[in-house]
Amino acid sequence: MSKQTYRICCFQRKFKLKEAEAPDEIKDLFERFSENGIMTAEHLCEFLKDVQSEENITKEEAETVMESALKLVHEHLNIVFHRKGLNLDGFFRYLFSDLNVSISTDKKVHHDMTAPLSHYFIYTSHNTYLTGNQLNSDCSDVPIIKALQQGVRVIELDMWPNSSKDNVDILHGGTLTPPVELIQCLKSIKEHAFVVSEYPVIITLEDHLTPDLQAKAAEMVTQVFGDILFTCGAECLSEFPSPESLKGRIIISTKPPKEYLESKKPSEKDNGSQNGKKSSEEKAWGAELSDLSQKMIAYSENKDNGECQDDEADSHHENPNIQQNIAPEYKHLIAIQAGKSKGPTSEWLTVDPIKVKRISLNEEKLINVALNHGKDLIRFTQRNLLRVYPKGMRVDSSNYNPLIGWMHGAQMVAFNMQGHGRPLWLMQGMFKANGGCGYVKKPELLLKTDANNEVHDPKRLLSVKTTLKVKVYMGKGWHLDFKRTHFDAYSPPDFYVKIGIAGVPADSRVKKTKAIEDNWIPTWNDEFEFPLTVPELALLRVEVHEYDMSEIDDFGGQTCIPVSDLRTGIRAVPIYNEKGEKYPSVKLLMRFEFVK
Repeated sequence: MSKQTYRICCFQRKFKLKEAEAPDEIKDLFERFSENGIMTAEHLCEFLKDVQSEENITKEEAETVMESALKLVHEHLNIVFHRKGLNLDGFFRYLFSDLNVSISTDKKVHHDMTAPLSHYFIYTSHNTYLTGNQLNSDCSDVPIIKALQQGVRVIELDMWPNSSKDNVDILHGGTLTPPVELIQCLKSIKEHAFVVSEYPVIITLEDHLTPDLQAKAAEMVTQVFGDILFTCGAECLSEFPSPESLKGRIIISTKPPKEYLESKKPSEKDNGSQNGKKSSEEKAWGAELSDLSQKMIAYSENKDNGECQDDEADSHHENPNIQQNIAPEYKHLIAIQAGKSKGPTSEWLTVDPIKVKRISLNEEKLINVALNHGKDLIRFTQRNLLRVYPKGMRVDSSNYNPLIGWMHGAQMVAFNMQGHGRPLWLMQGMFKANGGCGYVKKPELLLKTDANNEVHDPKRLLSVKTTLKVKVYMGKGWHLDFKRTHFDAYSPPDFYVKIGIAGVPADSRVKKTKAIEDNWIPTWNDEFEFPLTVPELALLRVEVHEYDMSEIDDFGGQTCIPVSDLRTGIRAVPIYNEKGEKYPSVKLLMRFEFVK
């Protein structure tokens, strides 16, 4: 037999797909919560209470779940629906279904939304108008619409005079990005702002306009948003309002124009046209995120500990002569004033008891300040807003580690939503929490002061608060969502799962299941434990890969789940592609349990 003929025979033999079979533990649970091979609504109610930790579920609610599960099973089998209990196969299908996913799908907001804005992490985008890279991709309202549809609550627009100097364009200054008109972006924001979330949308403006164009921009903003625009006149806010009080409102945030006169020299600004280094998401899995302490120490060894300079906006494009006559109607729109981070850090991090503000730092400056003023950052962000944004070297629209900002209280960790890679998966995972509304209440750890008016020290090692036990049973759906030859031309894939925690340094780690050879429906039955000191900031990271002996392992899907919103028990875990889009069929079956 020739080698070619042998391969064809092997291909036909190995690609025969078996039906998914419930693991032994699932079979045992079915036996425990059924009678004569049938699980009734009453049995299901007991299962939901005892195994899934849904202690408060009523018999009526369990009957509703049972009815939905039976409809799902009967639709799959293409038979007429009638009331009857679940057999083992039906119970197994229910566990793998969207009725039983690992994070609540009811989109209910369950955090207290009545605290000031400074008490929340806010889903924040950077250069939202760009369709691709930071140098020559198109500017458009399409990525703005997409961001809002994903739940993003902070949109960034860079305003520049158009070529005729008589209107306002949105573009990335000093680059070859073709512009889009401001009015088009504003109209799209209004149309899509509250489709996914009713909580406020903040527009951060980078202003490079003359006073007459400032007035024109103010007129457009006022006409488009009308009564839903939140303003506070010429006065600074003494405290930020709550997300609850700002439902359905649009908020403008930028520097008061006069402060551009004090901008720093051009040489102090990141040069966005430099070639970016290899982005962090291309490094080994977990290495770029799991040990923040080492990363911050390495940074401090390569940077001086001098004071941070203001890095807000492309200030080297500013002409001080055009800022002498400020349009009052424009200044009136600025509800969240952006301050300066220029001079001694101890000065601009001082908490003003009379007014609040927003400060912006790029990712590198954040690390520098965090190393030397970590507690001051936390104290500052208890009242004020801190925005972190990508360094100018990220011309490919890659992103950085969001945990460094979050663990220091930064509310607006701004990301390139048009980018890609593991940091963006973490961002998407964080904001699955709290019903996906775009606002996540910060942990009490970052909000409280003790009897001596001291705040949390982010460098202090805390004791373990809880341990998350995770069991990975099995996975299925790849044969439906991928071509049969996607992973290997001649045999089924060899899947394994990487699972870990992204959080504070003490909690961040990664583990791996064994690889299951030649199986489209792999069963691992591997169990792991993750001790957590700050579970409120922890994200469960899951990635599926196909083992390749000679090349880079193929990607088989990923998800990030906020530990705070994780549903305990045996759950179906939907899996997403590299862009963060959910696969139609691929899911893992896992078990989650918290133990002291």
